[in-house]
Amino acid sequence: MRATMRLQVGDEAPDFTLPATGETAGKGQERKNISLRDYRGKKNVLLAFVPAAFTKV
Repeated sequence: MRATMRLQVGDEAPDFTLPATGETAGKGQERKNISLRDYRGKKNVLLAFVPAAFTKV
């Protein structure tokens, strides 16, 4: 069973790494990964979670 982390508004997001999409994916090359730590303290990052996005619900 996976642990559940509950965040409140204003909490710092935990670090995570995901495969890149779009222009940052490394077209024709090895697929890149993007980590939140790469942007922490350098740029603002907006995290949006959309339940059931791109699914037939």
